[in-house]
Amino acid sequence: MTAHYRLLDLDIDVPRQRVSRAGQALDVSGLSFQLLAYLLAQGQRVVGFDELIQAVWAPAVVGEETVTQRVKLLRQALGDDARRPRYLRSVRGQGYQLVDAPEPLEAPSPQASASSRHASRWLIGAGIGVALAAVVAGLAWRQARAPIASPLLERARYYAGIGQADNNDRAIALYRQALAQAPDSAPALAGLSRALSARTCLYNGDASEAQQGAALARQLLRTAREDAIAWAALGYAQDCLGDMGAAVAGYETAIRLDPADDKSRASLAYLYQEQGRLAEALQGNFAVRHPQQVRFRDVQVARELALLGFSAAAERRLKANFELFPDNVFANIAWPHFLLSQGRTDEAAAALKLALARGTPHPALSRLQGELALLQGDRDAASAAFAAGQQLRPHQSLPATLAGLYAPQPPSDAWLQQRLQRLKGDTFGWPDAALEAALLEQQRGDAQAALKSLHAAVSAGFRDRAWLAATPLFAQVRRAPGFNALLARIDLDLAAQRKQVAQADWRPRDLQ
Repeated sequence: MTAHYRLLDLDIDVPRQRVSRAGQALDVSGLSFQLLAYLLAQGQRVVGFDELIQAVWAPAVVGEETVTQRVKLLRQALGDDARRPRYLRSVRGQGYQLVDAPEPLEAPSPQASASSRHASRWLIGAGIGVALAAVVAGLAWRQARAPIASPLLERARYYAGIGQADNNDRAIALYRQALAQAPDSAPALAGLSRALSARTCLYNGDASEAQQGAALARQLLRTAREDAIAWAALGYAQDCLGDMGAAVAGYETAIRLDPADDKSRASLAYLYQEQGRLAEALQGNFAVRHPQQVRFRDVQVARELALLGFSAAAERRLKANFELFPDNVFANIAWPHFLLSQGRTDEAAAALKLALARGTPHPALSRLQGELALLQGDRDAASAAFAAGQQLRPHQSLPATLAGLYAPQPPSDAWLQQRLQRLKGDTFGWPDAALEAALLEQQRGDAQAALKSLHAAVSAGFRDRAWLAATPLFAQVRRAPGFNALLARIDLDLAAQRKQVAQADWRPRDLQ
């Protein structure tokens, strides 16, 4: 296959999985890039659905709808319009075809390529947020350095990288087969650890899955203490279990051992965000070397900008992510949440309706649904939404508390006390426990105790000032003396961090 192509105004570098227009990298990665690369190799030939499925998705079993959806995502990334296609057209009843003939190009010289790589390392080392063009799927950059894996492991990695629950289950089965053949296989142990933890984090599995993931990572570390991949897997498992301190330690160790570990860097940035270290989180996200391959990095950047009060820049990113990545659950959460926090409830309701129709269930979406129902005065709808959130993640505490607080029958004092008592034992360091306690104390009618818990949440890292001022969940405590002082405390910290970001050389250039 030719390595480099020109398609109208697009430059495509197949080995580096890079698509650019006028020197600007486009967000074409993973299956979207594989689809484009295969079509480029076919020239202007019409390529049928079955051929595309075999070339791009095999050995996964998918239907024509999956191909159609992936073509839609590719068009969105390229800025193409299906009604007036510039790059890729549909051929009714047959498949897809490039509108124009791609032009094979000479590959750049090795010297030029080496210079480009060196420049990229220098820029990132200086902390400048540059959108690098190298786009690879999953952990391919690590796999390139590893010994050739068995066919079982290659297939397991493929399924794990697709990002869907059923394919993640296939990956788990294949990793287990590999371990049955080689019980000490480090790639199989690390891969199975991550896939099991993903069940808890991404696919609504219970905590026991991530506990198994943590146990497998520790098993690997007993014989390989300096294995960065094992530390990353342990950090991810602890992250999925909600143990922030252990997760941070795991990710930080993985990055120390392997500074090129973008996945751990982005995950660590998220935890810094939760700890209220927003400037550090933003800097960490802009230090990611290959941002296109980190699934949720752009959503995190937008979220951090929103928390810091750079609302215009955040809105542009959140809206773009919501439109471009309909299968990204966190993009589906972040945009309606932002709209609600800005008091734009009609827009938030419309965005949430679309997000729910996309089929990416998550307790945070159910919570948003409940909040909007409360703002509309529909307590019954709110009760149903919070109950749905609890059913999605029955092992999580906050969804269960919201379901109990807004159940058809008011919660008893004993139930409130029992849940408060349980929260006192929380030592994981997340602000959510203190927020949950504030909700329970508000229900008991103790506004000062609720305020004290909100201050504890701020001490733990809570910085969502706009949401706190807008959500109906804290409508009562907002009327209490001292609430404005709480907001002022958050404002003071945000102002300092906002100044830090505005003066940094790595800052986004579109900040206002």
